[in-house]
Amino acid sequence: MPSTKVVDLAAHPLTAWRGPLGLPDFAHIGDGDFSPVFDAALKAHEAEIDAIATNQEVPTIENTLAALELGGEALDHVSSIFWCRAGAYTNETIQALERDISPKMSRHFSAISMNEKLFARIDDLYQRREALKLDPETLRVLEKTWKGFVRSGAKLDADGKIRLAKINEELSSLGTTFGQNVLADERDWALFLDEADLAGLPDFVKSSMAEAAEMRGRKGRYAVTLSRSIYEPFTTFSERRDLREIAYRAFTMRGQNGGASDNTTVVRDMLKLRAEKAKLLGYASFAALKLDDTMAKTPMAVHALLDPVWEKALEKAAADQKELERLAAKAGSNEKFAAWDWRFYQEKLRAEKFAFDEAELKPYLQLDRIIDACLDVATRLFGITFQEKKGIAAWHPDARVFVVKNADGSERGLFLADYFARPSKRSGAWMSALKSGYKLGHGSQPVIYNIMNFAKPPAGEPALLSVDEAKTLFHEFGHALHGMLTDVTWPSVSGTSVSRDFVELPSQLYEHWLTVPAVLEKHALHVKTGKPMPQALLDKMLATRTFGAGFATVEFTASALIDMAYHARPDAPEEPLRFEAETLEKLDMPGTIAMRHRTPHFGHVFAGEGYSAGYYSYMWSEVLDADAFAAFEETGDPFNPALAERLRKNIYAAGGSKDPEELYTAFRGKMPSPEAMMVKRGLV
Repeated sequence: MPSTKVVDLAAHPLTAWRGPLGLPDFAHIGDGDFSPVFDAALKAHEAEIDAIATNQEVPTIENTLAALELGGEALDHVSSIFWCRAGAYTNETIQALERDISPKMSRHFSAISMNEKLFARIDDLYQRREALKLDPETLRVLEKTWKGFVRSGAKLDADGKIRLAKINEELSSLGTTFGQNVLADERDWALFLDEADLAGLPDFVKSSMAEAAEMRGRKGRYAVTLSRSIYEPFTTFSERRDLREIAYRAFTMRGQNGGASDNTTVVRDMLKLRAEKAKLLGYASFAALKLDDTMAKTPMAVHALLDPVWEKALEKAAADQKELERLAAKAGSNEKFAAWDWRFYQEKLRAEKFAFDEAELKPYLQLDRIIDACLDVATRLFGITFQEKKGIAAWHPDARVFVVKNADGSERGLFLADYFARPSKRSGAWMSALKSGYKLGHGSQPVIYNIMNFAKPPAGEPALLSVDEAKTLFHEFGHALHGMLTDVTWPSVSGTSVSRDFVELPSQLYEHWLTVPAVLEKHALHVKTGKPMPQALLDKMLATRTFGAGFATVEFTASALIDMAYHARPDAPEEPLRFEAETLEKLDMPGTIAMRHRTPHFGHVFAGEGYSAGYYSYMWSEVLDADAFAAFEETGDPFNPALAERLRKNIYAAGGSKDPEELYTAFRGKMPSPEAMMVKRGLV
């Protein structure tokens, strides 16, 4: 039932942002505020859409396309705060609202995309596009808008529109259920241990586990949780094989434990609905529908990238496993080598080959200093600066606020970051926007945020990161820069509004600067002595960059291939988990390596449509990022000013204003081949 509460959208803190620095006034936003404000904002947006659709004047860019782009500001505001809360700081009230709001939003946007009068006005502009003599960005926005309407059912008959709207609504609800089920499994499972159970664990793992136990009301004990920031180091260092097995099984069975949080039927229903949706819209498969607006274009092109990588990764992993089995036998193990042994013995092999223990690096990778490194690299490359503002309330006390300024001192926008894991936050790491940046109408400065899940240290102790966690921080900050540096007119092509297989380029490229020696020398300082990382340790770290490439590439590529297998077929499997197992068997998937994301917890693909038929895009973008960083290496200067300016202009600032191939070619002069990526991964 819609709320009967009268809401003044011009004054409510969810829609009229009058907090410090122009942020929402989070201190005056309660969980009970969302529902009535959503109802009022949806109604207001409906009225705006109706006014555009029924306008009797001849359609123009201003009265139709621009009006459509600028409409729904109140809905944008309440939505951005709500979805931030739903991901980063949820509770039962927010989750109940999420289940209610997701289908409402789906119905709302389906009605817009199927509004015949509105589409007629867009279609009129589209048919006259050449005569209108539009600038390239506006022409691109018009073409993308028209295609978006068609792909959303604007040309279907009445029955088709009704069915598609219903499918979208059901998919939205199922995606919400999927994500909440995974969060429930992650929140509700913990393995509580005592001091006697901690053999082999470095101090940083113990302190993270102690803090996790205290957060769960078990002060004095140690908790293994299903957060990667605890699970991965635990299974890397714990000498207790029995405990590694328990943690591994819990981690890989998220979403598949029976009961209320089991995702088996959720996945089955989603795949059926996606296949039906594709057929309704005239596509051979859901993958064909999703890939139509990407660089790859077809499932065949995706397989042309993934299949050769898969073969090389299998070879590398098989050779590595022999080495790991040798170490296990040498250590006296007579058990058959298993998946919960891989990380443990891989770390032993790293120590043997490189006289290197990842635990040696931790004291040099303090969270605050790696954040400083991220910001410093952005300043050196792009001239922007960051000033942290303390004491400003955000969605959670852990969230930090930074003012972003241009080289001339003018304000560019805001950056917020929330770094620590907690039971109320979904796992993983991501970037999003409270507001995007654009020039249309009165314009808008970007307000961008990053969410991480690093283990929180006990009070007074510094947070220490692994190399992978430091890379994750750089990765998500690369996405944030894509949002902050945007320099476009139209909201719909701002920042990360680019094709799915191009969006990971700015993030994955930014990771490269973490291991630039000059960056590590300045920021990788020992937590106790303050001294920089010794050259010998730095050399070892750089030498091991491709170590474990077989394992890492198999676990990632298996997930990408399963995603494509589900969605490239014209129908849906009746038993998705059996299909997963049969597909992996055909692929010769090693039994000793698990997919990075098994189906029941594959949030990228099933907690919404984000990366469905698109998980490959990380590797597609990796082909680009390996080649892009090589451009800097070729100059001998990782901060080459002329190249950095081309990078800013064509990649980070351009958003979706041009075709991605055109943008990349403007930066690099040509499109790359996968060879540089294979070399970077250590596969050739």
